[in-house]
Amino acid sequence: MPALNIEYTEEELAAVRAAAAADGKSVKAYVHDLTVREQQRRLFVQTAAAFWNEHREEFDAAFPDEVPRTDRPSAAA
Repeated sequence: MPALNIEYTEEELAAVRAAAAADGKSVKAYVHDLTVREQQRRLFVQTAAAFWNEHREEFDAAFPDEVPRTDRPSAAA
C-alpha cells in the first residue's frame, strides 16, 4: 500500500499526537482520516459553489427580497 513520510517539528508532532489521543486514534489513523476528510470537504465546497452558480437566478427569482442590492457603494470604497 502506498505511504507517505511526513516531517514535523517537535512541537507540531506533539500537537498531532495530542489531537490523535483526544480522538482515541493512533497518529497514523488520525492523520489519514484528517487528510481524507479535508479532501472530501474541498470536493463538497466545490460542488456546492458550482450548484449555487448554476441555480443563482432561480434563487434570486424565488427570494427577491434576499437579492443583494448592487446600487450600494461597496465596503471597500
